[in-house]
Amino acid sequence: MTTGMTVAKVTVSLPDDLVRRARNAVERGEAASLSAYVAGAVAARLDEHDLDDLLDAALASTGGPITADEQRWLDGLFGRDR
Repeated sequence: MTTGMTVAKVTVSLPDDLVRRARNAVERGEAASLSAYVAGAVAARLDEHDLDDLLDAALASTGGPITADEQRWLDGLFGRDR
């Protein structure tokens, strides 16, 4: 978390397994605290949504969604043959 950042305290409910795994990640030094770990996870998920929106806008401006043939080509290119 950035020093001086405004924060809001919230209460959330999480499955016990997720809490345990997140605490283990903090113990391994992957985050300074459980709050920092959860904030990082939420930020990453929001970034994914932002990228999805950007991709949707790019596709809309270049002819629409990827066709099945284009998807197969991409899958082959990235080694995700189905």
